[in-house]
Amino acid sequence: MAYAVSVSDNHSPTALPILLVHGWGGSFEATWQRNGFTELLADAGREVIGVDLLGHGTAPKPHDPAAYTDLTQRILDAIGDQKVDAVGFSMGALTLLRMAIDNPQRFGRLVLAGIGRNVFERDEAATKRILDAIEGRGTEEDNTSRLFAQYANQSHNDIAALAALMRRPSPRPFTEDEIAGVNLPVAVIVGDKDFVHPPDRLAAALPDAAVTILRNVDHFATPDSFGFIDAALEFLDAVPS
Repeated sequence: MAYAVSVSDNHSPTALPILLVHGWGGSFEATWQRNGFTELLADAGREVIGVDLLGHGTAPKPHDPAAYTDLTQRILDAIGDQKVDAVGFSMGALTLLRMAIDNPQRFGRLVLAGIGRNVFERDEAATKRILDAIEGRGTEEDNTSRLFAQYANQSHNDIAALAALMRRPSPRPFTEDEIAGVNLPVAVIVGDKDFVHPPDRLAAALPDAAVTILRNVDHFATPDSFGFIDAALEFLDAVPS
């Protein structure tokens, strides 16, 4: 199955569908269904489109890094020709940001969670440490890499596929000039304990950004945080009645 679709029985025919895109090591089910986020959107009368990115969930899981050069195709297949609101976490947020740069007319509102300074910085040394951790060569002292390894070792994951994704050809870097072309309302939501904090440079580059900082929330806790859920629902005008 290329993607999962959950439609409320009482969804609004005028509101845009809401696309949900998980991060590295997650899935539509693990990131958005398990915590009840999809149910809250359905209770608010919104149609939900959930994507399992390549290498995750129900998607194919190739072990060739070159297969992960383009992560956008499954999203494009999921939404077809329709315009959507969208929520992305971590790698999913980066992928949505790239799509919004290339095709801003495809989106109404955009929620980007778990990204910030990493939009403009690529830390090759950190990537190597994370790969070492998920492949069993990490150290207990490197807490961030250890958390990545724990996240990767969830039962629904294929470690070799996740490692291949991390070894993919480097995506082209983001620039302030191209981000300035994302002329639509964007919510940037980041925990103050997240390694991508602060999001200031990203927010400053966006023409219409609303920033929420989650207190005492780290990267992996973001999608389950009540602060994230409340901020995202309010921004999308999807608070259940």
